[in-house]
Amino acid sequence: MNGDRQLTLFVCGDVMTGRGVDQILPHSCSPCLHETFVKSALTYVALAERANGPIPRPVGYEYVWGEARGVLARVQPDAAIINLETSVTTSEGAEPKAINYRMHPGNGPVLTAAGIDCCVLANNHVLDWGRTGLHDTLETLAGAGIRVAGAGRDLDAASAPALLDMGDGARVLVFAFGARDSGIPPAWAAGPARPGVHLLPDFSKRTVERIAELVHRSKRAGDVVVASVHWGSNWGFHVPEPHRRFAHALIDRARIDVVHGHSSHHPKAIEVYRGRPILYGCGEFLDDYEGIRGYEEFRGDLVLMYFLTVDLGTGRLVQLTMTPLQIRNFRLVPTSPSDRTWLHQMIDRECHRFGGRVRLEDEGFALEWAGTRSRPSPPAELGSFPQRG
Repeated sequence: MNGDRQLTLFVCGDVMTGRGVDQILPHSCSPCLHETFVKSALTYVALAERANGPIPRPVGYEYVWGEARGVLARVQPDAAIINLETSVTTSEGAEPKAINYRMHPGNGPVLTAAGIDCCVLANNHVLDWGRTGLHDTLETLAGAGIRVAGAGRDLDAASAPALLDMGDGARVLVFAFGARDSGIPPAWAAGPARPGVHLLPDFSKRTVERIAELVHRSKRAGDVVVASVHWGSNWGFHVPEPHRRFAHALIDRARIDVVHGHSSHHPKAIEVYRGRPILYGCGEFLDDYEGIRGYEEFRGDLVLMYFLTVDLGTGRLVQLTMTPLQIRNFRLVPTSPSDRTWLHQMIDRECHRFGGRVRLEDEGFALEWAGTRSRPSPPAELGSFPQRG
């Protein structure tokens, strides 16, 4: 943590180390799948190799992170938070759904190899292998010393924040929520005596008030509070108005400092609202989609590492930089100059819709925003919430 009482968070989108990626790691689940067209996870390895050449097997735990590990070593963020979109289990109890992701528990070191501090689990794949799979996931992450948010053995555990101690009395609190429009089955919701995910019933004022109460119970002076939300469809740059109103209300009423959105398979816009960043969609970060046809115009193979520097005294954003990378051979590699240009133009265009611009830097991109420009209050249907500085 910086001496001037700032801290830097690394966040990213979906980390999907199951299915094909699991097959190249030192320990692998059975490759058997229950998909309509693909019956073996090894098919996804073959598709990636057909697209980009051979993948060594087995690879070390550091392999998939590739260039990202060097970036993390240079930046040295105070905390690293990811959306882990896979079950970590050898359970054979597949849920009856189109796609089921799992990673062998023996591959847990793939997460510690990148220094991950917190895994968000409120998503539409963490229970792909049932509640046994969720139990195994929680056990594996606990054994690795990784905090979790957004899923648990009951509703209290699923709705509790992950507490990350930054030293000198500073903490990062990570609350995580899953929305139904991301494809989370309603039956996966955690209950008073039922394991599951912290599922949002809707984006209403009542839901915001409930979240505000959760934050009020835990937050103390000097804490930075992250709301990690799995919401929306996989493809498209459009930000639904209910998402935007909900994000604004989380900042206004629940005193959230960072809104970390994910579910989209490509990066989406960033908005800075009253000094707090809203990442509407961080995109994929690791997956096994190479060689799969469709939606090429969104360039889901191009990913961003997000580094957010926050002032501990005010909770306001000081700096937001992004490092572009590409998924190739199930590994994060540097982008080509043309791909870097494409990604820069895209994210600049999308951020411009929300009052920001993105400039090129030596290592990547940096967000610029009108820090003193006031924003309109949330619409009336969310109520009139107290304003914050």
